[in-house]
Amino acid sequence: MVNLGSPLKPRPYGDAAAVSAGAAAAPAGRPGRARRAAAVCAPALVMLALGCWRLDRGGMWRDEAVTFQVARRTVPQIWRLLHDVDAVHGLYYLLMHPVLAVHPGEVVLRLPSVCAAAVTAGLVAALGARLARPRVGLWAGLLYAVSPMAGHYAQEGRSYALVAAGATAATLLLVRALRGGTWWAYGTVVALTCWLHEFAVLLLPAHALSLALTRVGPRVWRGWGCAAAVAGLGLLPLALVSRAQSAQVAWLRPPTRATARGLLRTFLGPTDGVFWLCLALALVGLLGLAGRRGEPACAGVAAPLTVVPPLALMLVSQVSPLYVDRYVLYALSGAPLLVAAGADRLLSLRARVPLATLAGTVAVLLALTHQLPLLRADRDPARRPDDLAAVARAADRKLRPGDPVLFLPAQTRNAALTYPAAFRGARDLALAESAAESGTLYGREAGPLVLRHRMARLERVWVVADRDVLAGRWTPGSPVERTKSAVLAREFTPAEESVQGEVAVRLYVRRALPGLTGAPQPPPAPPRPARW
Repeated sequence: MVNLGSPLKPRPYGDAAAVSAGAAAAPAGRPGRARRAAAVCAPALVMLALGCWRLDRGGMWRDEAVTFQVARRTVPQIWRLLHDVDAVHGLYYLLMHPVLAVHPGEVVLRLPSVCAAAVTAGLVAALGARLARPRVGLWAGLLYAVSPMAGHYAQEGRSYALVAAGATAATLLLVRALRGGTWWAYGTVVALTCWLHEFAVLLLPAHALSLALTRVGPRVWRGWGCAAAVAGLGLLPLALVSRAQSAQVAWLRPPTRATARGLLRTFLGPTDGVFWLCLALALVGLLGLAGRRGEPACAGVAAPLTVVPPLALMLVSQVSPLYVDRYVLYALSGAPLLVAAGADRLLSLRARVPLATLAGTVAVLLALTHQLPLLRADRDPARRPDDLAAVARAADRKLRPGDPVLFLPAQTRNAALTYPAAFRGARDLALAESAAESGTLYGREAGPLVLRHRMARLERVWVVADRDVLAGRWTPGSPVERTKSAVLAREFTPAEESVQGEVAVRLYVRRALPGLTGAPQPPPAPPRPARW
């Protein structure tokens, strides 16, 4: 790959905003390096501490559970699965395979995301220090660390925090390449990040806009173009396979203006006080959008990173819905840089450097205090879409060895795959082949005729079901799922139920035959000691 740097002599910091405000250059030598190191390490440590805070929530939700059960399969079994489903997460599952081999638990599942979020906070700080000065990096990194959105995905056993780290690292390597670094490192990191999640490819138009704002020369465009082309070509196989698996995102709907407003508020701060202050500072930061020719400005890098990926995905989603906010989590890295650049511009007008640094740091700590209730509430399993551990506990209290269980739809089997001890000894009525052996997420089920035959001999059956399906608000399209619902409605009646969020554990007993009243019903199952 071509190795091209900027033909201009780099300066140590220097966005045009800082220069126009009369900011002095950062000191060179050891004191300057120490300040930059402190600016990078402090946000990383804060993010690490917040990420580890109550990391064991006591339950996984459905997406985390998929990571947990897929990553613990053998590599050939994972590879077989990716041919039919979840190819977009394939590299992540393969990375998590040796991690969960050490100890299969919730904390270990989430630790890579915590570490990736800490790295991202440090990289945001490094970007701010390189593009402006150490205090801008310090503020931006701390703002990222205390962001509720960053904290949420730091505690998710999914790939999004790792994608954010890769995207921020690629942005830093872009800036370094403009100042004499190599393009091959940039291209490699972009390619790997895109393989962690293909929508990271939207980094490329964001970086192209940054180059345009920087007004770089043809040699730099050629170097970046070669790196971008290699990354794009490397992503092509994944894009083709994942396109064939697009039914997985059929549930998505086109984003609206409210979606865009919600993402803006999420990026800048969910609470009103933090949001409006950060929005004002970000607008001030935008005044330094274009730096000197060939020299990237902080806002010129941060604004495209913040705006282009979400905007592009929202526009595409008007035709083919693909947008979910977590798919563009990596764009969050640009927002704190804009806010910090705006604060630096304002404080540089009046305050001395030590006082300004202290004032900005105190402001970030106040933002943390203001948003602490949100961070604390996010540690509650009820804040996720579902809590499979709670479902499993309900099943554990009700089921006894030999009891038949029906999962409606098949996705609710995720609770049994993730917490098998709660379902030990129960008979899975519909299952024909296990998830790992069949190369599927939830197992291969028997056909409608076989299922009808199995249910015809039952007097009672426990059903773990989506409440929307039970209430008729959603009807799965599969013939097997329709058979489950039809037989239950026609031949059984509900007897007792435990509800855990969106999932119900309900006992069905066979209806009395016509003409017979008072038909004896089987006694309720006695409680058994919990195995939890």
